[in-house]
Amino acid sequence: MKQQGVVMVFALLVLLSLTILGISAVSSSLSQSKMAVAMQQSGIAFDAAEAAIAGVFFESEDEVLLSDDDLTDPLSEARQGNTFNPQTDAMSCFDNAQWTDRNMTTSGLSSGTRHTTTGDYQTTPATQSWSKTAFIREQACRGSSNVIGGSNVNCHVFIIRGCGKVKSKPSVVANTLSAAVFGPASQ
Repeated sequence: MKQQGVVMVFALLVLLSLTILGISAVSSSLSQSKMAVAMQQSGIAFDAAEAAIAGVFFESEDEVLLSDDDLTDPLSEARQGNTFNPQTDAMSCFDNAQWTDRNMTTSGLSSGTRHTTTGDYQTTPATQSWSKTAFIREQACRGSSNVIGGSNVNCHVFIIRGCGKVKSKPSVVANTLSAAVFGPASQ
């Protein structure tokens, strides 16, 4: 009779161990699933931020927009606004007052249009995409000398921040790019 009691206790211990292992495996699987979803959504937000940067360049190279005196592209608009000092200024994705804003929506990019309408960049999952552009400085272009236009041409340096956010998540993903564009020298 004692042997049957020992076997029963041993069987219960084995069953308890298997239950703990099963719960541990399920818990680990759920954690990995949550991490995978978070990484996927972070990637979607990063893609939206990259699209916002691409939208700034699309608009800045749009021949229809550039030839219309009533419209401004984001770089020209930023050039006319506040100067950004990287040493003292911060550029937040949520700073609505100082920097030039553009938005990417499900409508996409179209020639001759300032993309300032807000809306979702994509609907599944609901994602927002927008950019901030600021002028930093005008400087002599490296290596240009008199070949490109001499003293009549300078490099206009900008900072462009693309921002992306999956609506159900509290965080925003941002990517920042510095761009130098040939332009007429200020007199």
